Amino acid sequence: MSDKSTPDLSQIRDPDLRQKLAIARDRFKIPAVFAVEANQLIAEQQARDAIKANRTAELAAMPREKRRRALTLDHFLDDAPTAEDIRHIHSVLAICGLPYERQPVETREYSRVQGNMGIMVQAGATLGPDGQWVNQPLPFGPKARLILMHLCSEAIRQKSPTIEIADTFTAFVREMGFSDSGGKKGPLTAFREQLNALAACSIRIASTEPNRMKAKQFFPIEDMEVWLSSDTRQKSLWPSTVTFSAAMYESLQRHALPVNARVVRAFQGSARKLDIYYWAGWRIYNINEPLMIGWDAIAEQFGSGFARQRAFKAKFNEEIEHIKEVLPKLPLKLTESGLILQPADPDVLALPPKRTLLKKA
Repeated sequence: MSDKSTPDLSQIRDPDLRQKLAIARDRFKIPAVFAVEANQLIAEQQARDAIKANRTAELAAMPREKRRRALTLDHFLDDAPTAEDIRHIHSVLAICGLPYERQPVETREYSRVQGNMGIMVQAGATLGPDGQWVNQPLPFGPKARLILMHLCSEAIRQKSPTIEIADTFTAFVREMGFSDSGGKKGPLTAFREQLNALAACSIRIASTEPNRMKAKQFFPIEDMEVWLSSDTRQKSLWPSTVTFSAAMYESLQRHALPVNARVVRAFQGSARKLDIYYWAGWRIYNINEPLMIGWDAIAEQFGSGFARQRAFKAKFNEEIEHIKEVLPKLPLKLTESGLILQPADPDVLALPPKRTLLKKA
């Protein structure tokens, strides 16, 4: 066979096509026949390359947040979720979340009620370098939620209420899609501020049943020693630890809600979308038949910051559409009356089939 008729086999790069090429080489000993098979594989590779190039161009033209969602969906279409993707959040925090926006430092208390469960967060204070107590704000926004997810996940992974975070915290910040730069406006500084606010606050969780009320108050973080280097090229100066209170750790072990880190990263800039994803995971796991929730209850859960329900509905619809861009099988439907959620398997939330850590009450 002349060089002119010899296919350029280096054009075949995808592993499955390379495997087919190897089979064809063993099967077809006549060069002309092998060349036909090889050219078909080359054509298939070129078609795939064209599709990838078109997708790359589409992604490049998208706004950043939409591109992040699209990339996450692309990943799930190619690869099923694995145990390595799984993180955890306390299920109570999935039901009753933190403030969405920064509160004035004078605001020392925040409460939310959802159904028969409620959460009250009280801001605390830390000791400054000058020996004076400094009021910390209430923890708020997506970064506080991401930190809680990271700490809960590490407590589960390390099987201890004392979490070594010196080598994991900046890696976690990068994993969530942020740079680990410091400075006054750097992401790492913002994460540290939220970590301080969480370490100083106290949380009261309550639930009601017919003729019975249960309440528990605790500091979620009992002890914290964090020395984070301002030089991103260096590791932390000293081993850094966060210790959950005994009440927090014991409760987390019984109420750890699995979530997919890739989904969380897709929504890392939106506290409300994170709350919706956490909440949907908790609800889907705990229902055996379709659940209808009216708009008043939805607004009570997610409508903080909206004075008019019409404006909230429009925003909530948009956010549900964004979540379904990443989780297209999510069995959630919005109607004029409210929200309908269907029971479903874990895969609709990008979770592997086996879920053992969260138990129904």
